[in-house]
Amino acid sequence: MEKQELRERVWDELEESGEARFPFPPRGRIPNFAGAEQAAERLAESAVWEEADAIKSNPDSPQRPVRRRALEAGTVVYMAVPRLRDEKCFLRLDPDEIDDIDHATTIGGSSELGEQVGPEEMESIDLIVSGSVAMTESGERVGKGEGYSDLEFAVLREFGLVDDETTTVTTVHELQVVDEAIPTTPQDVPIDWLFTPERTIHTDATDDKPAGIEWSVLDDDRLDEIPILRRTESK
Repeated sequence: MEKQELRERVWDELEESGEARFPFPPRGRIPNFAGAEQAAERLAESAVWEEADAIKSNPDSPQRPVRRRALEAGTVVYMAVPRLRDEKCFLRLDPDEIDDIDHATTIGGSSELGEQVGPEEMESIDLIVSGSVAMTESGERVGKGEGYSDLEFAVLREFGLVDDETTTVTTVHELQVVDEAIPTTPQDVPIDWLFTPERTIHTDATDDKPAGIEWSVLDDDRLDEIPILRRTESK
Protein backbone atom coordinates (compact mmCIF):
# COMPACT_ATOMS: atom_id res chain seq x y z
CA MET A 1 0.00 0.00 0.00
CA GLU A 2 1.28 3.47 -0.88
CA LYS A 3 2.04 5.70 2.08
CA GLN A 4 -0.41 8.45 1.13
CA GLU A 5 -3.23 5.94 0.71
CA LEU A 6 -2.46 4.61 4.18
CA ARG A 7 -2.40 8.12 5.66
CA GLU A 8 -5.80 8.88 4.18
CA ARG A 9 -7.27 5.68 5.55
CA VAL A 10 -5.96 6.21 9.08
CA TRP A 11 -7.07 9.85 9.18
CA ASP A 12 -10.54 8.80 8.02
CA GLU A 13 -10.80 5.98 10.56
CA LEU A 14 -9.78 8.19 13.47
CA GLU A 15 -12.27 10.86 12.47
CA GLU A 16 -15.17 8.53 11.67
CA SER A 17 -14.71 6.50 14.87
CA GLY A 18 -14.69 9.61 17.06
CA GLU A 19 -11.22 8.74 18.35
CA ALA A 20 -9.56 11.85 16.91
CA ARG A 21 -8.97 14.74 19.31
CA PHE A 22 -8.22 18.47 18.89
CA PRO A 23 -6.79 19.88 16.69
CA PHE A 24 -9.31 19.06 13.98
CA PRO A 25 -9.41 17.75 11.38
CA PRO A 26 -6.79 15.00 11.89
CA ARG A 27 -6.05 15.02 8.16
CA GLY A 28 -2.71 16.51 7.09
CA ARG A 29 -1.09 16.29 10.52
CA ILE A 30 0.23 13.89 13.14
CA PRO A 31 -3.23 13.13 14.52
CA ASN A 32 -4.12 13.60 18.16
CA PHE A 33 -6.11 10.71 19.59
CA ALA A 34 -8.19 9.56 22.54
CA GLY A 35 -5.89 7.89 25.05
CA ALA A 36 -2.75 9.89 24.27
CA GLU A 37 -2.21 10.38 28.03
CA GLN A 38 -2.46 6.63 28.66
CA ALA A 39 0.00 5.88 25.86
CA ALA A 40 2.41 8.43 27.35
CA GLU A 41 1.99 6.78 30.75
CA ARG A 42 2.96 3.42 29.29
CA LEU A 43 6.07 4.99 27.79
CA ALA A 44 6.93 6.70 31.09
CA GLU A 45 6.74 3.34 32.88
CA SER A 46 9.19 1.66 30.49
CA ALA A 47 12.86 0.89 31.04
CA VAL A 48 13.89 2.86 27.94
CA TRP A 49 12.32 5.95 29.49
CA GLU A 50 14.00 5.45 32.85
CA GLU A 51 17.40 5.17 31.17
CA ALA A 52 17.09 8.44 29.22
CA ASP A 53 18.76 11.63 30.44
CA ALA A 54 17.96 13.63 27.30
CA ILE A 55 15.24 13.05 24.75
CA LYS A 56 14.39 14.56 21.40
CA SER A 57 10.67 14.86 20.74
CA ASN A 58 8.42 15.96 17.92
CA PRO A 59 6.25 19.03 18.67
CA ASP A 60 2.83 17.56 17.83
CA SER A 61 -0.26 17.44 20.06
CA PRO A 62 -0.45 13.66 20.71
CA GLN A 63 3.10 13.71 22.14
CA ARG A 64 2.48 16.72 24.37
CA PRO A 65 1.81 14.40 27.37
CA VAL A 66 5.19 12.76 26.69
CA ARG A 67 6.99 16.09 26.74
CA ARG A 68 5.18 17.08 29.94
CA ARG A 69 6.15 13.85 31.70
CA ALA A 70 9.77 14.26 30.64
CA LEU A 71 10.05 17.80 31.96
CA GLU A 72 8.24 16.90 35.18
CA ALA A 73 10.74 14.05 35.66
CA GLY A 74 13.68 16.45 35.25
CA THR A 75 14.65 15.21 31.79
CA VAL A 76 16.05 17.63 29.21
CA VAL A 77 13.88 17.76 26.08
CA TYR A 78 15.08 18.84 22.65
CA MET A 79 12.71 19.83 19.87
CA ALA A 80 13.52 20.89 16.34
CA VAL A 81 12.92 24.44 15.21
CA PRO A 82 10.04 24.21 12.69
CA ARG A 83 11.38 23.02 9.34
CA LEU A 84 14.94 23.35 10.70
CA ARG A 85 14.79 26.88 9.31
CA ASP A 86 17.51 28.42 11.55
CA GLU A 87 21.24 27.78 11.92
CA LYS A 88 20.57 26.94 15.57
CA CYS A 89 17.94 24.44 14.57
CA PHE A 90 16.97 22.86 17.89
CA LEU A 91 15.29 24.08 21.09
CA ARG A 92 16.64 22.94 24.45
CA LEU A 93 14.04 22.72 27.22
CA ASP A 94 15.80 22.39 30.57
CA PRO A 95 13.28 21.72 33.38
CA ASP A 96 15.61 23.38 35.89
CA GLU A 97 15.20 26.65 34.00
CA ILE A 98 11.45 26.47 33.27
CA ASP A 99 8.77 27.66 35.69
CA ASP A 100 5.71 26.89 33.55
CA ILE A 101 6.14 23.32 32.34
CA ASP A 102 2.66 23.07 30.89
CA HIS A 103 3.26 26.12 28.69
CA ALA A 104 6.67 24.79 27.66
CA THR A 105 5.08 21.67 26.19
CA THR A 106 3.18 23.70 23.57
CA ILE A 107 4.68 24.77 20.25
CA GLY A 108 4.48 28.45 21.16
CA GLY A 109 5.68 27.89 24.71
CA SER A 110 8.66 25.83 23.64
CA SER A 111 9.90 28.60 21.35
CA GLU A 112 9.31 31.16 24.11
CA LEU A 113 10.88 29.24 27.00
CA GLY A 114 13.40 27.02 25.20
CA GLU A 115 16.98 27.94 24.36
CA GLN A 116 17.78 27.78 20.67
CA VAL A 117 20.93 25.74 20.11
CA GLY A 118 22.95 24.21 17.30
CA PRO A 119 23.96 20.53 17.26
CA GLU A 120 27.43 21.38 18.62
CA GLU A 121 25.81 22.70 21.81
CA MET A 122 23.68 19.61 22.44
CA GLU A 123 24.29 16.59 24.60
CA SER A 124 23.89 13.03 23.30
CA ILE A 125 20.28 11.98 22.80
CA ASP A 126 19.20 8.80 24.60
CA LEU A 127 15.64 8.56 23.28
CA ILE A 128 13.92 9.77 20.12
CA VAL A 129 10.14 10.29 20.35
CA SER A 130 8.51 10.49 16.92
CA GLY A 131 4.97 11.36 15.91
CA SER A 132 3.33 8.93 13.52
CA VAL A 133 0.32 8.69 11.26
CA ALA A 134 0.64 4.91 10.89
CA MET A 135 2.90 2.19 12.29
CA THR A 136 3.51 -1.52 11.83
CA GLU A 137 4.54 -3.88 14.58
CA SER A 138 7.72 -4.40 12.55
CA GLY A 139 8.74 -0.79 13.27
CA GLU A 140 7.91 0.76 9.90
CA ARG A 141 6.60 4.29 10.31
CA VAL A 142 4.53 6.65 8.19
CA GLY A 143 4.69 10.33 9.11
CA LYS A 144 2.66 13.14 7.59
CA GLY A 145 4.81 13.13 4.48
CA GLU A 146 7.24 16.03 4.76
CA GLY A 147 10.29 14.03 5.84
CA TYR A 148 11.50 16.34 8.60
CA SER A 149 11.52 13.74 11.38
CA ASP A 150 13.88 11.48 9.45
CA LEU A 151 16.00 14.46 8.38
CA GLU A 152 16.33 15.62 11.98
CA PHE A 153 17.66 12.18 12.95
CA ALA A 154 20.13 12.32 10.05
CA VAL A 155 21.41 15.73 11.17
CA LEU A 156 21.86 14.52 14.74
CA ARG A 157 23.73 11.47 13.46
CA GLU A 158 26.10 13.63 11.41
CA PHE A 159 27.07 15.34 14.67
CA GLY A 160 27.46 12.10 16.63
CA LEU A 161 24.46 12.74 18.88
CA VAL A 162 22.57 9.55 17.92
CA ASP A 163 23.59 6.16 16.55
CA ASP A 164 22.23 2.66 15.97
CA GLU A 165 21.86 2.18 19.72
CA THR A 166 19.64 5.25 20.20
CA THR A 167 16.15 4.03 21.09
CA THR A 168 13.28 5.26 18.92
CA VAL A 169 9.67 5.24 20.13
CA THR A 170 6.24 6.52 19.21
CA THR A 171 2.83 6.82 20.89
CA VAL A 172 -0.19 5.99 18.72
CA HIS A 173 -3.82 4.88 18.83
CA GLU A 174 -4.58 1.23 18.08
CA LEU A 175 -6.24 2.36 14.82
CA GLN A 176 -2.83 3.64 13.71
CA VAL A 177 -1.19 0.21 14.06
CA VAL A 178 -1.65 -1.44 10.66
CA ASP A 179 -0.93 -4.86 9.18
CA GLU A 180 0.05 -3.73 5.69
CA ALA A 181 3.68 -3.70 4.66
CA ILE A 182 4.94 -0.12 4.43
CA PRO A 183 7.50 0.73 1.76
CA THR A 184 10.66 2.20 3.26
CA THR A 185 13.87 3.84 2.10
CA PRO A 186 17.34 3.95 3.73
CA GLN A 187 16.44 7.42 5.04
CA ASP A 188 13.45 6.16 7.06
CA VAL A 189 14.12 5.79 10.78
CA PRO A 190 12.77 2.49 12.17
CA ILE A 191 10.86 2.60 15.45
CA ASP A 192 11.93 0.27 18.27
CA TRP A 193 8.90 0.61 20.56
CA LEU A 194 5.22 1.45 20.06
CA PHE A 195 3.04 2.58 22.95
CA THR A 196 -0.73 2.62 22.56
CA PRO A 197 -3.29 3.20 25.34
CA GLU A 198 -3.71 -0.60 25.50
CA ARG A 199 -0.35 -2.12 24.55
CA THR A 200 3.42 -1.85 24.72
CA ILE A 201 4.98 -3.30 21.57
CA HIS A 202 8.67 -4.05 21.09
CA THR A 203 9.10 -4.16 17.34
CA ASP A 204 11.39 -6.45 15.41
CA ALA A 205 12.91 -3.47 13.58
CA THR A 206 16.48 -3.79 12.39
CA ASP A 207 19.12 -2.20 14.61
CA ASP A 208 20.45 -0.32 11.58
CA LYS A 209 19.33 3.29 11.50
CA PRO A 210 20.20 5.91 8.86
CA ALA A 211 23.94 6.50 8.86
CA GLY A 212 23.58 10.22 8.20
CA ILE A 213 22.28 12.62 5.60
CA GLU A 214 21.57 11.12 2.19
CA TRP A 215 22.67 14.06 0.08
CA SER A 216 21.53 12.57 -3.23
CA VAL A 217 17.85 12.90 -2.29
CA LEU A 218 18.07 16.59 -1.27
CA ASP A 219 17.38 19.21 -3.91
CA ASP A 220 18.78 22.75 -3.97
CA ASP A 221 15.57 24.24 -2.60
CA ARG A 222 15.77 22.17 0.56
CA LEU A 223 19.49 22.85 0.94
CA ASP A 224 18.81 26.59 0.65
CA GLU A 225 15.92 26.46 3.14
CA ILE A 226 17.87 24.60 5.86
CA PRO A 227 21.12 26.34 6.87
CA ILE A 228 22.46 23.40 8.87
CA LEU A 229 22.47 21.28 5.71
CA ARG A 230 24.67 23.70 3.80
CA ARG A 231 27.08 23.92 6.73
CA THR A 232 27.17 20.16 7.24
CA GLU A 233 27.70 19.54 3.53
CA SER A 234 30.79 21.73 3.58
CA LYS A 235 32.38 20.12 6.66
